[in-house]
Amino acid sequence: MIVPVILSGGAGTRLWPVSREGCPKPFLKMPDGQSLLQKTYQRAAQVSPRGDILTVTNRDYYFQSRDEFLAAQLPGHRGHFLLEPSGRNTAPAIAVAALAVRALHGAEAVMLVMPSDHLILDAAGFAQATREAAEVASRGFLVTFGIRPTAPETGFGYIECGESLDLGDASRVRRFVEKPNLETARDYLESGRYLWNSGMFCFTAGSLIRELEAHAPEILCQAQACLEASPVVESGPWLMQELDAECFAALPDISIDYALMERSEQVAVVPARFDWSDIGSWNAMRDLVEPDEQQNRVLGEAILIDTRNTYVHSQGRMVATVGIDNLIVVDTEDAVLVAHPDRVQDVKKVVQQLKCADHQAYRLHRTVSRPWGTYTVLEEGNGFKIKRIVVRPGASLSLQMHHHRSEHWVVVRGMARVVNGERDLYVNVNESTYIPAGHRHRLENPGLLELVMIEVQSGEYLGEDDIVRFDDQYGRVP
Repeated sequence: MIVPVILSGGAGTRLWPVSREGCPKPFLKMPDGQSLLQKTYQRAAQVSPRGDILTVTNRDYYFQSRDEFLAAQLPGHRGHFLLEPSGRNTAPAIAVAALAVRALHGAEAVMLVMPSDHLILDAAGFAQATREAAEVASRGFLVTFGIRPTAPETGFGYIECGESLDLGDASRVRRFVEKPNLETARDYLESGRYLWNSGMFCFTAGSLIRELEAHAPEILCQAQACLEASPVVESGPWLMQELDAECFAALPDISIDYALMERSEQVAVVPARFDWSDIGSWNAMRDLVEPDEQQNRVLGEAILIDTRNTYVHSQGRMVATVGIDNLIVVDTEDAVLVAHPDRVQDVKKVVQQLKCADHQAYRLHRTVSRPWGTYTVLEEGNGFKIKRIVVRPGASLSLQMHHHRSEHWVVVRGMARVVNGERDLYVNVNESTYIPAGHRHRLENPGLLELVMIEVQSGEYLGEDDIVRFDDQYGRVP
């Protein structure tokens, strides 16, 4: 049995402004319209035709992740989610996942650990490498996937291969090496003994737990306590465990490489026979788009005049360039990035400055996903905010109240069922209702089509944290 374990999350820094903290890289749409997370789910289903697919993610991403699981269309598979209250790196995530897999499927179950933000197009090559890794893992090894380097890349960690295991192309790992300088990376490439560290792993649940017990017992002990304090909630095709916040916070913030792989003597590497990209920069996104005769690449609408070697990524507006060469231009509804391709790794510095200034552009887009649908901020100013709210069929917002703002709701498509104080009413297209500050209220879509409405807020404070929830079908009431 192979149980795919998907690690999903991130801060959304290197692909800003498309990737944000509230909607990080795994949810980024590729040129074909699928997200990286959706593609990862489909890869997982190919190597494990039926059964659980376990996702370890932040609890803030649970409903978005569930939507991507549904969009991947995986008949016969069940979504199992371990929800982290905070980020603690890969060692705690994998330790908790191994204990959960052992509890449900036994110690001999093979775990295939995959980051959710990698792009792999060669499904057959990935499946072949996975089968080989699973065979090595069944012999008690902790297997990592190595990528054959194509250039002296300084942005990746490296794996030095040791003696062959006589199991396909697998060999023991001699050592892991952090990101080298350019001269060292060239030496690694010429030697032929080094592979890029992909961050993907394969091992049985029992083997990983045994090696953690030998080399990182404090992580294993605290992970066990955390899992025992986190009850399993089963709802239809979903299994969900929200990890206990206090127990999880006691786990160290450390990667699985540092905590275990560099200490264990039972680590093997399987060279990947498939294409691989971690989509780690806008240069990588650019390379996914076919160039024109002037080596320009465009995703979205653009007019390019006397422009060469330029990538334009537009999420809705027309972008025009005149007389430029060798630039990256990324346009979203509330932010624009213009960067030289040699400096795209410094985009994270922009995010750092936005975060220091507490500017919302580091965290959220103007359109924000919620379990019930989306809202888009159309305009805001002193004492007012205007939103477009879309509610899915059968979904409803929480029963809630605001201390500092009143709201006008105008239905423009569909029909709304509204709780407004003591009243329970239906609001049709071109009808509206007014909700004073302090009134309990709820919005529900009882129909079969999307409900679209315009919300006009007014008041002295319009922050999203001015909300008191009394009842919520998505478990957001404390």
